[in-house]
Amino acid sequence: MKLKGICRCSQKSVPVFLFQFRGYNLAQRKRALENLIPKTSELVEQARIIAAQVAAPHADDVDRQSRFPRETLDAAREARLLSAAVPAELGGSGASMRDLAAMCSALAQGCAASGMVLAMHHIQVASIARHGLSAPALCDYLRELAMQQRLIASVTSEMGTGGDMRSSICAVQRDGGRYSVEKNATTVSYGEHADDLLLTCRRDAESPASDQVLVLLRKGNFALERTGNWDTLGMRGTCSPPFKVTASGAETDIIPGSFADSSAQTMVPVSHILWAGVWLGIASDAVARASAFVRAEARKSPGTLPPTATRLAEVAVDLQSLRQNVSAAAGDFDALPAGEAGREELSSLRWALKMNNLKIAASEAAPKIVHQALQIIGIGGYRNDSKFAVGRHYRDVLSASLMIGNDRILSKSASMLLVFKDD
Repeated sequence: MKLKGICRCSQKSVPVFLFQFRGYNLAQRKRALENLIPKTSELVEQARIIAAQVAAPHADDVDRQSRFPRETLDAAREARLLSAAVPAELGGSGASMRDLAAMCSALAQGCAASGMVLAMHHIQVASIARHGLSAPALCDYLRELAMQQRLIASVTSEMGTGGDMRSSICAVQRDGGRYSVEKNATTVSYGEHADDLLLTCRRDAESPASDQVLVLLRKGNFALERTGNWDTLGMRGTCSPPFKVTASGAETDIIPGSFADSSAQTMVPVSHILWAGVWLGIASDAVARASAFVRAEARKSPGTLPPTATRLAEVAVDLQSLRQNVSAAAGDFDALPAGEAGREELSSLRWALKMNNLKIAASEAAPKIVHQALQIIGIGGYRNDSKFAVGRHYRDVLSASLMIGNDRILSKSASMLLVFKDD
């Protein structure tokens, strides 16, 4: 698929692994890589183009059929969006959190499910890239991902844990340099459409429920047995039914360290920032439709301010606040010091509370904004056959408070506030 405005670098083929340009000296390799790997500013622009030209035209059908947004992901692969979070030295773009959030937000403006799939993928890539670089096999995998634009799905939920991501029943078994694992997952985000999976489990059969590791399940090393359906109110295109996951592979695909560290230092903060970016995208498109409606009303009576114009001004304030909240959180993440100092900050109560507050604020603000947009548009926003329809937006954004339930997060924040002193 060739998109109008697609950047030149995304249309080039990559015949060999990046960094394997035989016969090239170092300077030539650098120039060749710079020509192949899109700049992050280009990736954000490509996300906007894909949202307008691919995601938006297919969004209603994706929602109606509860099907995977394959057209959007094909375009994202062509534009090399799937390697945005891979470090530049491994063939990716090494995008900042601001740019990753901007990509997810842009794509969600066209199709919420598409934006969420991209966000979930970036979360998995970041978890490997930030915690697996000490393992040569995982570095090689990230090079493969950059070259082949592989899609990673998440397997963190499990039946019997009550929705607690930081608790596992299943355990990885190790034998002769190999691993095996079985997990009954309550959801596997777009699992049937992903190339690879990233799964949480106990470190071994004797480990307590909270002593977890992340395991990369490569395509061909796992099997999925569907145990339920995905017939939901919104986010229907994420296609995340429950599965029994069975896998075995090389022990080198187990991410070094503990999931406790990778969760606090990467998965949780990146999730909250990128999810908030998706909700911002949904809210932005709803407000854009409300704005188009008000302008259309104004054209009917030139020189007269439509009665809904004041409400539009009010919702613009709320949308700006949400946008600033997401941008500030992403900027704070990017500004963290490198190395141990940054990891310590991410593991602190201060940072945990900051991310919890972002999640609560964004997940409550976005539905409110979409509701305000609906009130501005009126029956035209309520009708599914109207160009101003926001019913899909309304249903999709209601998932925000349920993705790690707000009550669970508020309870954890309350416990932390009992001992945290903000200086």
